[in-house]
Amino acid sequence: MYTLLRNSSLRTLLSVQAPPLLISFVVASLYFKGWGFARECLAFLALWLVLDAGYSYFRSIWWKGSETTSSPTQ
Repeated sequence: MYTLLRNSSLRTLLSVQAPPLLISFVVASLYFKGWGFARECLAFLALWLVLDAGYSYFRSIWWKGSETTSSPTQ
């Protein structure tokens, strides 16, 4: 986590990490209750990992699609 915060700009953190983090936080606060701290924390981190992987995958597909449609043809 320290390396992530240290090596990334604020703009990158907000655009890449914030959406999965916030969704994970909301889901965890609504559904992961009564499991004990360790289980809730692990479930939150696992959910964040899965959502971040999915978000990164779909962002890469979207960026590739926008690059091919906006590139000039010669």
